Amino acid sequence: MPPRKRATATTATSPSYTVPGVKPDVAGEVIAVLQERLNALNDLALTLKHVHWNVVGPHFIAVHQMLDPQVDSVREMVDAIAERIATLGGSPVGTPGALVAHRTWDDYSIGRADTNSHLAALDIVYSGVIESHRAAIEKTDEPDPVTQDLLIGQAGKLEQYHWFVRAHLENAQGVLSTAGVHDEKTAAKRGKR
Repeated sequence: MPPRKRATATTATSPSYTVPGVKPDVAGEVIAVLQERLNALNDLALTLKHVHWNVVGPHFIAVHQMLDPQVDSVREMVDAIAERIATLGGSPVGTPGALVAHRTWDDYSIGRADTNSHLAALDIVYSGVIESHRAAIEKTDEPDPVTQDLLIGQAGKLEQYHWFVRAHLENAQGVLSTAGVHDEKTAAKRGKR
């Protein structure tokens, strides 16, 4: 089979039609926000699955089994966002090339590692996804409360999953082993302690 040409699709951010009550230019702005969330959540689902496959150590089974429902839920979020983009008259882009070309973050940097190292790195990942989801909630407040409602519901779930991760990293005094850390590799080192 001949190799495929490398191409990345782009989403239509100026739809010719949209939902009643939303102007096409406003829908285009919301679509752009949603496409960023689609990329981030697709990346999160893949990262969670990567951790699921590469986690080792005494708490392996607990973390391994905790992650699959998170993967499934995040994939449902991706589908809901893609369908909202289409509802607004856009064309959601879910190809790996487009995700890599348009993301503003680095690839997950931890391979095979113990549970606390991965959970500490996931603390950083979830923090970034949730912060950007909250920013998207702010951006959609005025132009499209329906989209904002979708994002709010997703943020609640993401925050719950983040709590599940952080519960493994918290000591009895309520201090996280990742306190003050902003990168995955440093967090993973702190998680080992």
